[in-house]
Amino acid sequence: MRIALVTDTFLPEVNGVTTVLAVMREGLRARGHEVLVVAPRYPTAAADETGVVRRASVPFPGYGQVRLSSPLGFDVTTALDGFRPDVVHAVTEGPLGGIGRRYALRKRLALVTSFHTDFPRYAARYLGAWAVGPARRYLKHFHGVAHHVQTPSAETRNELAAHGLSQAVVWGRGVDTELFTPARRDADRARTQATVLHVGRLAKEKDLETLVGAFVAARSRLGAAVRFVVAGDGPKAAEVRAQLPFAEHLGFLPRPVLADLYANADLFVFPSPTETCGLVALEAMAAGLPVIASDAGGVRENLRDGLNGRMVRAGDAHAFADAIADLVHDGSTRNALGQGARAFAVARSWAQELDALEPLYLAARERRVAAVPLQVPMYVAS
Repeated sequence: MRIALVTDTFLPEVNGVTTVLAVMREGLRARGHEVLVVAPRYPTAAADETGVVRRASVPFPGYGQVRLSSPLGFDVTTALDGFRPDVVHAVTEGPLGGIGRRYALRKRLALVTSFHTDFPRYAARYLGAWAVGPARRYLKHFHGVAHHVQTPSAETRNELAAHGLSQAVVWGRGVDTELFTPARRDADRARTQATVLHVGRLAKEKDLETLVGAFVAARSRLGAAVRFVVAGDGPKAAEVRAQLPFAEHLGFLPRPVLADLYANADLFVFPSPTETCGLVALEAMAAGLPVIASDAGGVRENLRDGLNGRMVRAGDAHAFADAIADLVHDGSTRNALGQGARAFAVARSWAQELDALEPLYLAARERRVAAVPLQVPMYVAS
């Protein structure tokens, strides 16, 4: 098949969507499919630009890592016409994803979309409760015409189905268990401290207040017995650095360096309540780390309390600190949870997900129907 992936974020930007996209692209090409990626242009290029059409973009105000492109798509249309796709996958709901969506509808092609980001919950955090309804209506409008809507957890799929997107399917919850593995652990490193790690975008929707509160409370109890590490960047990075002066702040890291960091940590802390999957939590599990995470969002689908980590009430910094302290003090339980985490992650290999992706695209191609009007009713179940 000839598959066009149209996205508002891609390498070299580092986030969960770009990680999944890179795996999709590599896996599809390895299986003999032709893949075109349409993505924003960044100040620096990605390592592999083969088959990538870059679109002029500007930084999003206040969040420079996010890029915005024009919603006018003449050059994108030309590139897609030249590629002649069998399937168009609108990976994101932004301007570029919108161009891909309109192209597929106009050409009566198979259309697949993705729901990676829980925009209604993001809208509530950034704008207030009033913004949830408009966000849901837009998502209904965007995804309602797709043959399939990919989302990485059954919980999110069920939410989408409840709001009228019955074509939602679970896909994209894999992890690279060869890159992220306990085998990268440095056996020769002297371990005088336990390392407590957080990895992720440092943005408001990630509930960084709980992360900061948990690290501060745990530090007050454990003192020099623990090394706290934060890897990631975003609009709240400076604020987090100021509030956690005792922690090591590493910014975004290349994937192999990140894999080494996971393997040489002892605990992973992830308080975000707005995830559709929480890919970094799966990566930590693959490296053999117990995960302490919120009892909210898609992370619940991967976290088994008492088997591969601890589930904590969302927003409760003191409960997170309690869990950190318990596992720092109890090495045998920590090791058992780490072994359970690794075993769970191995069952989430990307090979299985990619094997399921091909039939999904084939089914979309077979199910394509007569042209769907560009405008659909903008409503959603309350």
